[in-house]
Amino acid sequence: MKYEIGFIGCGNMGGALARAVAKVLPGEKIALCDLDEAKVITLAATLGACAVDLSTLVRESRFVVLGVKPQMLSGTVKAFRSLLQPDQVIISMAAGVSIATLRDDCGADARIIRIMPNTPASLGEGVILYVADGTTAAEEQDFLTYFAGAGMIDPIEESRIDAASALSGCGPAFAYIFAEAMADAAVECGIPRDKAIAYAARTLCGAARMVEEYGNPATLKDAVCSAGGSTIAGVHALEKGGLRAAVMDAVTAAYHRTVELGKK
Repeated sequence: MKYEIGFIGCGNMGGALARAVAKVLPGEKIALCDLDEAKVITLAATLGACAVDLSTLVRESRFVVLGVKPQMLSGTVKAFRSLLQPDQVIISMAAGVSIATLRDDCGADARIIRIMPNTPASLGEGVILYVADGTTAAEEQDFLTYFAGAGMIDPIEESRIDAASALSGCGPAFAYIFAEAMADAAVECGIPRDKAIAYAARTLCGAARMVEEYGNPATLKDAVCSAGGSTIAGVHALEKGGLRAAVMDAVTAAYHRTVELGKK
């Protein structure tokens, strides 16, 4: 086929993944389409990719990535289902939409990879959770190779993908709120806004790397909290304010909403 990967939908997440794939594949092997023609043209020019119409993308792409909202997925697939070929692989990032539902839309013999990515994938610092169903070993390996520029790519049981994506997929927004709050507090204490944001960002990056390297975040937290010191006083304030419960509620609320979206 002319294109290795075609992206239907070039919004925030679709665009982020297209940028990640463009680190591995030459632009002429990537097709893009979206209802917003200006968005497609801009992204295609940035990546050296090909802006095409929906029919061309589906006919000519080995991997077809569905970057549309869950409530729009079925209608989008129905518009091109007759063009699908047996050796194509459908990659869906629609939150809550199961492989069984995708098979109803795409056909019982469809080769499907269900993914849940996050936006840091555009910088190579993302997480892509995935479930492959009906694909060959070679197709799965090509998928892993093409999306390697996104960051961590991890297989997971489909029964757990919605819960995991409530953390990795929605989590960046929660982290941004925490970074903004820390920066706001620093500004209140007299630090210029630009420096406060830079310090908050680097602090979160460093802390994340520490967790990746050394594991248990509780142990790492304890190592920073000296007896009677500043950090434990701040931790006390966070506990008093209910931060831990609020974060847990945010992730579980995101999970339940993901499940609801899959039922619509």
